[in-house]
Formats: sequence, structure tokens, C-alpha cells
Amino acid sequence: MHIVVAGQGYVGLPLAVRAAEVGHRVVGYDVDPDRTRRLTAGDSHVEDVPSPRLRAVLDTGAYSATADAATLADFDIAVITVPTPLRDGMPDLSFIEASARTLGEYLRPGATVILESTTYPGTTEELLVPILEKTSGLKAGVDFHAGFSPERIAPGNPRWSFETTPKLVSGIDTASLDVIKTFYDGIFQTTVPVSAPKVAELAKLIENTFRLVNISMINELATLTDRLGVNIWEAIDAAATKPFGFTRFTPGPGVGGHCLPVDPLFLAWKIREELGEPFRFAELAHDVNRHMPHYVVQRVTQALDQRGKTIRGSRILLLGLTYKINATDLRESPSTRVAELLINLGAQVHGADPNIPDGDHTKLNVPLVDASEEEIAAADAVVLLMDHATFDLPMIGEKAPYVLDCRNRLSGPHVETL
Repeated sequence: MHIVVAGQGYVGLPLAVRAAEVGHRVVGYDVDPDRTRRLTAGDSHVEDVPSPRLRAVLDTGAYSATADAATLADFDIAVITVPTPLRDGMPDLSFIEASARTLGEYLRPGATVILESTTYPGTTEELLVPILEKTSGLKAGVDFHAGFSPERIAPGNPRWSFETTPKLVSGIDTASLDVIKTFYDGIFQTTVPVSAPKVAELAKLIENTFRLVNISMINELATLTDRLGVNIWEAIDAAATKPFGFTRFTPGPGVGGHCLPVDPLFLAWKIREELGEPFRFAELAHDVNRHMPHYVVQRVTQALDQRGKTIRGSRILLLGLTYKINATDLRESPSTRVAELLINLGAQVHGADPNIPDGDHTKLNVPLVDASEEEIAAADAVVLLMDHATFDLPMIGEKAPYVLDCRNRLSGPHVETL
């Protein structure tokens, strides 16, 4: 089949390459010509798609990347995997709208459009489908199929890969669901059909809200148990020995990435917009995590004060700037806010993260250095934000004059845990 994947980022590129590998003819469409030129050259920007794997599907002709919308003509299935950011607390669906208008121009009878971008319940049927109908002149459920299937990308997850993670699928009617399920059956090991797009849209938001709420509870506890004189990490380990009714979550400097800081607020916005009521758990969880970088800076400031130093003028080294362990992604990483707060207090802030691609260095608000023994020893305070496997953790614990360990990975007389 002729497949179009609109959006070639962290969600779209893995899907496009996998679809090409199982035998489809895939066009990866992206409005960023620099990105498509890079992909055409076989240079992947997504860690789950190594460049040799990308080049393999390019060499067979099964995959091509383009910013030219004219190449989308005659598609059988188009999948929309574009960003859905928040703007001033409101969902920005402009990328979905633009994709729908573009695809609508090339939509033909019998074709299918699937939305994968995370959004609030009702988007597929109330926003996407009307745009497709208006642009194409065709009728959904009569002339073309449509549905929603949320992405479940987990970069670097050692247990669940792209294709082994169960895939939720939905359609606006039975015929749409059949087509969509058949398509994804050829890509994923397991597909899970649900009755309607709204169910699948809500399921995705439940998944991420569940994680955010539980991380927030543990993070808030971490800010309190330190003053109570109780080791939160030991208590979590103890609780995790219960074989039922408990899921392990651990503290950190905040949440990042394209899901947890954003997705629950889609649901909160939708509930306020339609029902006029707050979704208190999501809003409270977001507020707790928004303040975790402040708590990190507070702990560093207190530690320096106890050592006769002020935060102003002190050399602070932040280790691990990405939002996830061993990942390359900086999106919404709490490290950015931690650095900003420290800089505003007059600290000399440096960062160390060997995982960040060269092209992403411009996104940082601190100069990068190596996590060498010399840099560790020269810092007045070291903050372990993310415990990448490449860091020499024993050396850091031994050589640093002071460490705030946000991941409970270090030991030594100068180490404090979050």
C-alpha cells in the first residue's frame, strides 16, 4: 500500500520506517525541508531509528522523505503524527489542522486517515474529519475512512520496543476500524481495538495522567520527608516489596518530554471547556512538578550556605540534561529550568551530557563541558539530574566537593539525595 506519514519526528519516523520494513511504500512528509533533506541523506535524528536502519529502507526505495505535498497524491493510508503543544495553557491543534487540509486535497474515495497525535477526546470526529470533508468534498464513513490510534513511543525502553508495545486502534465506524486494525496488525505484534476514537483519545491521556499524578505524589513527599528526617528512597524500596497494589515511582527534578508535562493538561482544558469544572488531580500534579526545579535549587543553595559559600559566583555543574535516562531528547527537560533559576541567582552554571547530538547544543542555556574528574572537582556543587550510563558515578561521588543526587545513584560523604 501507499502510506503517507505526516510528521517525521520522534513518533512519525519510527512508524514510517517500520511500515517500509514490512513492505509498504512509504512517504515521510514533513514541512521542514531541512529535516527531510537530512533524512534523505540517511541521517536519522531519532535515537530509536539508527541511521543504518534508515539508509536500508532508503536504499530499497520503500521509504522516501519529502516536504513536497504533491508527492502525497494517491495515498491509501495517511497517518498524522504532528506535534500538539500547549500555548498559554490551551491546546494548539494548528499542526493537525494544517495536516488535515493538506491531506484533504489529495484524499480520494476508499482512502484512510489516522490521527496519532495526542489530543483531547473528540478531536478526531469534531476537528479532523470536518476539515477532511470540507477540503476533499468527500463524506467520512461513506467515501473515506478515519480513526485515532495513540502513539506509545518510549525511547530507549529496554523491555518494550516500538513493535512489541500493544497498539490501541479505533475508527469512526466499523469499516474504518477494520481497515485501521488490519494496517496496524502488520506493524505491531498486538493491536487492541476500542469502540470509538474518543475512547482511544481518553485512554492515551489516562496513561500519562496516571504517571504524572503518581510522580507528583512522590516528588511532593520527597520535599517533605527530607525535613522529617526519613529517607524517601528506602521507604519506596520497602513499599515496592509488596507484590500487589503498588507501582514504583521515584523522585526527580521534574518531568519532561513531549507527554507528561503536556498531555494531562489537554484533558484538564477539555473538562474546564465543556463542563466548567477543574480536573483537580491533573492541575495539582502539574503544579507540584512545575515547582520541583525550585526545590532542587533551594537544596543546592542551602548546601552551599552550610559550607560557607553563596550561590552567587559559585560554579555549579549539572549532570544529565535530557529529560530521560540515556536519551537524547531535551524537550521540556527540567534541567533547563534548574539552570535558568541558578543563573538568575548569579551562579556560574555548566552542563555535562554526552548524549546530546551536536545539532541540539544551540537549544541549551548553559555551556557544555565533559564530566571529567577535573570538572567534577572544580565545581562547588554538582547536581546529578539524569544518571546516564556513560557517567562515571563512583568517580563523581568521590571527587565532587558536594553533590545533590536527584536519582539516588551516588554514595560518599559529600553526597545528598533529593
